[in-house]
Amino acid sequence: MQLELSVDRGSPVPLYFQLAQQLESAIEHGTLTPGTLLGNEIELAARLGLSRPTVRQAIQSLVDKGLLVRRRGVGTQVVHSKVRRPLELSSLYDDLESAGQRPTTTVLVNTMVAASAEVAAALGVTEGSEVHRIERLRSAHGEPIAYLCNYLPPGLLDLDTGQLEATGLYRLMRAAGITLHSARQTIGARAATAVEAERLRERTDAPLLTMQRVTFDDTGRAVEYGTHTYRPSRYSFEFQLLVRN
Repeated sequence: MQLELSVDRGSPVPLYFQLAQQLESAIEHGTLTPGTLLGNEIELAARLGLSRPTVRQAIQSLVDKGLLVRRRGVGTQVVHSKVRRPLELSSLYDDLESAGQRPTTTVLVNTMVAASAEVAAALGVTEGSEVHRIERLRSAHGEPIAYLCNYLPPGLLDLDTGQLEATGLYRLMRAAGITLHSARQTIGARAATAVEAERLRERTDAPLLTMQRVTFDDTGRAVEYGTHTYRPSRYSFEFQLLVRN
């Protein structure tokens, strides 16, 4: 690991946090690439004149964030950085692809179901009428990131399982001539169910990010209702806030 690392002992910022910030920055900017071995804690501590517990604390904070992983017999290794998704009308597939994250999709369900009251209200259809339901597991570099459940009005487009696994839903909608115009979105958090934990490789009751979105076309018609869960160690939403004068 060839990095210019230093700590300021006169700073009020804890030494472990200074080191963790520098390592995190190197990971986020690609200086430390996925798969890189971080090196020996003792050597790193000696190099910076820090105690081994301080270095261990810095490394553990990045393990907790999902940026590093300790592998038995291998050492501490850099994993793929967290996906930061801007709050705009885009698909997770496109965001992952543009970030160089090599997305893959496993379709778990692709069928017609009776619309619940919640789904009917979101799509503007009659409760109990048939709607299309698809459930997908979205991964990057072979690691699950999100569990996606989407409902679409019947007859909107042909939802072929092979196509759903090859590309994103919004790309298929645009290819079918549907113009995506706007969306209403809610973001939250809750504990993982046993099923979600297994799918996302998290422990049961682990915190998950949630997102519900209703997407509208240029005529104002609701064309998709999605309810998604994300691993917070691998995924975050990014906001830009403006000051109102």
